[in-house]
Amino acid sequence: MNEGRLIVLTGPSGVGKGTLLKHLCQRHPQLQVSVSLTTRAPRPGEIPGQSYIFVSREEFQAAIQAGALLEWAEYADHYYGTPRQAVEQALQQGKWVILEIEVVGARQIRQNFPQARLIFICPPTWATLEQRLRQRGQDSEAAMQKRLERAKQELQAAPEFDAQVVNDNLEQAIHELEIRLGLTYADNVKPPQE
Repeated sequence: MNEGRLIVLTGPSGVGKGTLLKHLCQRHPQLQVSVSLTTRAPRPGEIPGQSYIFVSREEFQAAIQAGALLEWAEYADHYYGTPRQAVEQALQQGKWVILEIEVVGARQIRQNFPQARLIFICPPTWATLEQRLRQRGQDSEAAMQKRLERAKQELQAAPEFDAQVVNDNLEQAIHELEIRLGLTYADNVKPPQE
């Protein structure tokens, strides 16, 4: 059986990690996305158990204490983490598992899984990142300033990771991710339409 592979997509909030991941998985359905735990409330359109596993702060703390998380971080006053058991089972079955996580969590994965492939998603410019965050319209100005300050700090961490992909043009960014991960169109169930 082929050995599984752990892949991490990280980068600041608003950089487009989720959009890239969605399109990458459409092209390569063999990829398995790990569903994170979070203490935040669901956003419109998010499906519990599919988008995130929504839990209370007490349940999250219990998962930490039990060693049930591969990584975890606090971001924007909420906890986020990756359930250990599901990821380890998938890797043992030879699957490629992708985590879409915060920089703090990605650093924990680097320590615990040095063989993981960690890719940092970068915005084309600071102005683009700020615009993307503001277009969400989900945060107060005070919360927005906290997000922007954290994003500045996280962008400085980009060189720590195995590769950086600039998310300026969606098709180009997906193609670069495929190259960095060693995915080919032959891996697809059906090739993307040109």
